[in-house]
Amino acid sequence: MASLPTNVHVLTHPCLLAKLSLLRSKSTSAKEVRALVHEISLLVASEALASSLQTVDGPKDVTSLGFEYTTTQIAPQNICLVPILRSGLGMVDALQMLLPEPVPVHHLGLYREPSTLEPVEYYNNLPNHIGNPTSQGPGKLAIILDPVIATGGTCAAAIQTLREWGVERIVVLSVVAALPGAQKAAGEWPEGVQIWCAGVDNELTDKGMLQPGLGDIGDRLFLTIGK
Repeated sequence: MASLPTNVHVLTHPCLLAKLSLLRSKSTSAKEVRALVHEISLLVASEALASSLQTVDGPKDVTSLGFEYTTTQIAPQNICLVPILRSGLGMVDALQMLLPEPVPVHHLGLYREPSTLEPVEYYNNLPNHIGNPTSQGPGKLAIILDPVIATGGTCAAAIQTLREWGVERIVVLSVVAALPGAQKAAGEWPEGVQIWCAGVDNELTDKGMLQPGLGDIGDRLFLTIGK
């Protein structure tokens, strides 16, 4: 999309688009919603991390047939996952499955105040460092997991919090974003943030919901619709 900032990437894989279409449907069950969020997260993360990570040669190893080979590893750096509560929890398993080694998971709790739609932080468990502070990796990478970027206020607040915490790069993974929300989040720290998503909706309702969107994905994931 010409109107999107250059640090926002919208994927076009046919399987991804078909899965996103299924996820939008109100007839999709909670079990299917969880599965689709997981599968979409895998596809988005696979593309995003291909552009965000690098590999290096590791130590020698031996195959089951006795042939020696050089192992491949992710280039050393401090990586952490930061799911935005609640809905970001639905993306965590996909990232942990994709990454070859376990990484820390730090949670941020943010919600939109109903009358102003402004973000309010209610939980933050970021420690005073990322991983091993003595590591000589090329940078500190935080991966924000936020399935729906609506007004962009919550995502922008998370970016600001992580930047103040000391990360050097941020990758935001989302299922779908509203155009104005993607623009706001991308503009919070243009040189340090890359946003990847499966789709972009042009419009928001007066209540800050995407149109057509996914509904309240947190409610759909955790069966709290009508709370």
